[in-house]
Amino acid sequence: MTPPGAQVLIIDDDAEVVGYLAEVLTAAGYRVVGETDPTRALDRARQADIELVVSDIEMPRLRGPALLKALHAERPELPVVMITAFGSVELAVTCMNAGAADFITKPFKAEVLLHALERVLRERALVREVRRLKSAALAANTRRGLVAKSEAMQRVLALAERAARADTPVLLTGESGTGKSAVARFIHEASGRKGEYIELNCASLPSNLVESELFGVKRGAYTDAREDRSGLFVAAEDGTLLLDEIGELPLESQPKLLAAVETRKVRAVGETRQTAVNARVIAATNRSLEEAVREKAFRSDLYYRLNVIRIELPPLRDRRDDIEPLLEAWLPEASRRAGRDVTSIDEGARRWLLQQAWPGNIRELLNLVERAITLSDGPVITAQMFEGSTAERAHGDPWARAIAERWSLERLELEYVRRILAELGGNKSEAARVLGIDRRTLYAKLSEL
Repeated sequence: MTPPGAQVLIIDDDAEVVGYLAEVLTAAGYRVVGETDPTRALDRARQADIELVVSDIEMPRLRGPALLKALHAERPELPVVMITAFGSVELAVTCMNAGAADFITKPFKAEVLLHALERVLRERALVREVRRLKSAALAANTRRGLVAKSEAMQRVLALAERAARADTPVLLTGESGTGKSAVARFIHEASGRKGEYIELNCASLPSNLVESELFGVKRGAYTDAREDRSGLFVAAEDGTLLLDEIGELPLESQPKLLAAVETRKVRAVGETRQTAVNARVIAATNRSLEEAVREKAFRSDLYYRLNVIRIELPPLRDRRDDIEPLLEAWLPEASRRAGRDVTSIDEGARRWLLQQAWPGNIRELLNLVERAITLSDGPVITAQMFEGSTAERAHGDPWARAIAERWSLERLELEYVRRILAELGGNKSEAARVLGIDRRTLYAKLSEL
């Protein structure tokens, strides 16, 4: 059945043809607009209420392939049915390969056109349903805002859920940009604690202010202490306090933090009495605390007290299955914030993103895509939008990175296999040919990847 009131744009340089097609489609229940000027038709196609285009393939100023390319540059998901004379069937096939939904050869009966439009709209509805189901699947793999399609991230969130049910300190480790603060918030929300979730970056405060920020200060304790002020332990009562970059906490403040975690009591700077607190402490670091302990830069007793439940967040290069779901989840909000109508990322751009090493992890990925959204002129992000980006320059020489990071020959080989496969769009037969190996050997390499 035809969707009631589906809006169709008819494009033909012959006004009589436009009039005839409009009459046929209107009688069948469609809403119809027609254009004889391809340029005006492109402007009309930008309107969101246009659901389908019926266009002649041979027009004086804009032939079918060029028109199709222009339409899809503005609205890549807009279905286009091409009408062609018998002698232009080869051109019509070219249009189909370029993304046309169907083509009809002249002369044709009205029933043939109506059947084709119904089929195209039905397929469009199926695509939307698939997208809806994919969104539902993404939601199933997104727990409290965290994408976890990859096995590595699913293990992280399973451990985080178990940690949330306990009330012991948690230590989050991993490279910068891997999402440690997001996991900390996940633990807080899953714990059912009614108090606030508060973050403190330990590297952002001068060493002389750390204790007053954490534990509070009594008026007159020092020159600038003009009033009593509660610290973050008190502010996070019945909630969670994330101490980010805990490895940067001054050594002289560590004993007092240890006492607060162990006794659940704090004493404000300049105060003689202690205050009982009920704040769940989560610490996060991208440094090796074990190394800091060996270097006497971090107290071993505090390290062991914080390291009750340890969760190591994998770098993005080890959870590539999460890259596309991250983009799907993040693109609409980022587009809205930038005031752009960016709706999708094309396959070339996706392949480019999947090939990168992402030393800055999720933060770098999202920053780069946000840059592309901001600079975009249309609804689709393409690989060309990443040219000249910081990430491209940083990742442009994989050999330099391999040397700098002291890669093994095995890792270098696997990275080359991955890049070749991505460059060939996943074509394993062609990848095996380029690599000079048989498919069985390639599958063995892929299992290692």
